[in-house]
Amino acid sequence: MSAHGTRTRAHPVIAIDGPAGSGKSTVSRALSERLGVDRLDTGAMYRAVAWAALERGIEPTDRSAVAELARALTIGIGERVEADGTDITEAIRGPRVSRAVSAVAANPEVRTVLVQRQRQWVAERGGGIVEGRDIGSVVFPHADVKIYLTASVDERARRRPEEGADAVARRDRLDSTRTASPLGVADGARVIDTTDRPVEDIVEEVVAWL
Repeated sequence: MSAHGTRTRAHPVIAIDGPAGSGKSTVSRALSERLGVDRLDTGAMYRAVAWAALERGIEPTDRSAVAELARALTIGIGERVEADGTDITEAIRGPRVSRAVSAVAANPEVRTVLVQRQRQWVAERGGGIVEGRDIGSVVFPHADVKIYLTASVDERARRRPEEGADAVARRDRLDSTRTASPLGVADGARVIDTTDRPVEDIVEEVVAWL
């Protein structure tokens, strides 16, 4: 079966979704270390496209131009993030990119391009941990484990001081109401509130589901 179907791979596919500041990166990184499998931050891919658009003077809401850019852009996602060979790890976390990324992520053509790359990434590795907004619902609907992380609004804003509560709430609204792959709890996903839970506890719970 294909990499986004059920288990014929060397490693499980673990899909982690949730809003900004819910703990996706922290949990996925800890799971990656615990299980010895690679992780992919799909949000960084959309941020890379947003960064590249801003650098080239392309309006993030210009769907055709941004989609063309996404098709041509070489994105490297690991401990560092690169776009066409430029290290943008820190740059994509700034407020300028944070304001632009929701418009880029709402672009259906961009999502088509990046979803294909995300599936290819898993196929090449025989599994992996993938975090984002539509992983369990669209990218890997037959993932071995689907998780939706959440946390209180105050806690999520505290975790994203560079954005602030208003920006986090704005991204929640845009991500959950967009037409293309809106943020939501995928069918069969297990919901985990990370507000007051240590990451080690969450990791052990997820591992028990495998």
